[in-house]
Order: sequence, then structure tokens, then C-alpha cells
Amino acid sequence: MNNYYCVIMAGGVGSRFWPMSKTAHPKQFMDVLGTGKTLIQLTFDRFVKILPAKNIYVVTNEIYRDLVLEQLPEISEQQVLCEPSRRNTAPCIAYANYKIKEKNEEAIIVVAPSDHIILKEEEFVNDVKTAMEAAAEHDWLITMGIRPSRPDTGYGYIQLEGKSVYPKDSRLHKVKTFTEKPNLEIANSFVASGDFLWNSGIFIWSLKSIMAAFDQHLNEVHKLFEKGIGKYNTQEEASFIKETYAVCRNISIDYGIMEKSDNVYVLSVDFGWSDLGTWGSLYTIHDKDENQNAVIGNNVMLYDTKNCIVHMPKDKLVVLQGLEDYIVVEQDEILLVCRKEDEQKIRRFVTDVKIEKGEKYV
Repeated sequence: MNNYYCVIMAGGVGSRFWPMSKTAHPKQFMDVLGTGKTLIQLTFDRFVKILPAKNIYVVTNEIYRDLVLEQLPEISEQQVLCEPSRRNTAPCIAYANYKIKEKNEEAIIVVAPSDHIILKEEEFVNDVKTAMEAAAEHDWLITMGIRPSRPDTGYGYIQLEGKSVYPKDSRLHKVKTFTEKPNLEIANSFVASGDFLWNSGIFIWSLKSIMAAFDQHLNEVHKLFEKGIGKYNTQEEASFIKETYAVCRNISIDYGIMEKSDNVYVLSVDFGWSDLGTWGSLYTIHDKDENQNAVIGNNVMLYDTKNCIVHMPKDKLVVLQGLEDYIVVEQDEILLVCRKEDEQKIRRFVTDVKIEKGEKYV
């Protein structure tokens, strides 16, 4: 257990979840499900069932540092890795690698986003332990793959090689291909074939394996963070990271490492996962009324309305009539009405709002 570490990625803005998720207060710091805990708190609670709280690191934007420490009082300031700018997932993982290396070169690491929903927590805990045990035994870069329930075009897909490679768990396979966000026709064929899983964005590997992969496939990023050896966990760390991020490229771990490595494996899992990346994903997991409407808000009245997700301030009176397959959300003087099938356009709406109406709305 002492060799087990967790890196929680918590720097995103969640623009597809606008207007609920905004730059000043993204969705990972909100109680989206009405449980009394925010998404990052739920994520932290899952991982302390697997490894010590002192071995959990949170990588976030520097503007969210105080929010992280406020919501996770169990961790120290040294466990919060503050990024001065957004550079995607590869740099944030490289940063965490060197931070952990200073503490324990034998580390086995699970990397996970802060804003995912896991409905079957016991299965999740067992699956992460299985993957961490496999990563400790083999030079494998492991990802969690979700059996797809629909041909979703918003997810990346992982194709399995035929036979299992791990005697202790037959669900662990070598990865054949990655495909990023296919169109609907291709997504349909993937789901029909039975050979493809959704890429959950949850990764497990040994520190040695992931650092070797960076050295081989993202050497320039690896070398940038290597220059900080001796500065991590000291007063020099913040200024070094600021200089490094100013020149570091923007690249994802999927594109930079996973798609290029030949030692990538996937564990096929079913623990009630949703990345909660969109309003549609919240609709999927939320309770529905008899007309298949998912309603958050105490004062919503619906007439001739079907298959909608409606998210309103707690006591606001809202009357809707004649809608089908719509997203209707109000938050902080912003009202969004959008067809569910067009939810991927919300990012564009956010960009347009920022340009035409100003930063205060995004």
C-alpha cells in the first residue's frame, strides 16, 4: 500500500457543462449530484479506500489551489501541484511523476480525473487494485475500458486484442488500436463489433514504466521536468514550474504516449462509470419521471415534455411545455436551451459568449 500513489487531475473548466461549470468554479468543485459532496471529494473518498491520503496528489490550475485545500482538508499544500497554465494531460502527469519520484521511485500510480461518476464503488476499488497489482508485476501501461452502452461520439474508443494476457484476471487485454471520438456511423460499427471499449481516461502504471515511456515518446517534455530534480518539494518548485510551463508543449497523454507505445493494456470494467462531461451524461445516470425527463429543481412543472434534462435553481418556478430531447439549464443569470443531440456545440457557444458578452459569463 505504501508504494501505491494516486494523481487526481483537477484543472479543467468543464466547458461542455456550461453554464453550471464556469472558469471561476468548475464542476469538479460542485455538488452536481446533490449528495452533499463535490465531485473531487467523491473522487478522493474512493481512493482513500485503496491507498493512504498522504500518497494522493492533486494537479490543478493555480487559481483553484485554495478550493482544493478547502475541499480536501486531509491533504497538505505539498500534495497540490499547481499548474500556471493549461497544457493538457501529458505535462501534468510528467510533473506528478517527478514529484512522486522524489518520494518513492518504486511507486505504482493510478491517474484519474476529478469529475467522474462511479456508481459501483466496491467494484471500482477492486478493479483499481487488480490493475495496480498487474502494473507492479509487469512493464505495462494500463487504462480502464468501459463496455459501451450506446454509440457515443464524445468518447475515445479502445480496440481489444483477442485473448486475455493476465492469468489473474481474464478481463485484461493488450490494446490493438485507439480511436478518438469517431463519427456516429463508425461508433455504431464499434459497438456492434463487441471489440471496442470506451476510454475512461483512468490510467495505472509503475513510475518506472511511465517515465520510460516519456523518455521514449515525449522526450522533450520529459527532459524539461527532469531539470527540476532537486527543486521538487522545495521553495524553488513554484518558480521552476512557472518557467517550465511557459515553454512546455500542449499535448494529451493519449496522443503523446498511449497511442505510440507497444506495452499498452486495458482492463474491461463495469463499475457504473460516467465522465460527466456533458449534460447528456448527467441525463443518462439521473432518475427520470414517467416521461423520461431528468429534473433537478424543486419547482419545475412540465407539460407535453419528454426526454429532457432540466436543471434549475432550487426554488425557481419553471413551466415548460412541448419540448422533447432538450437541455434546459439556468445558472447565475444564464439560461441555456439546447437540443440534446447538439450538446457537443456547447463549447462553441461558450467561445461565442466569451467574445460577444464577456468573461463574466464563462
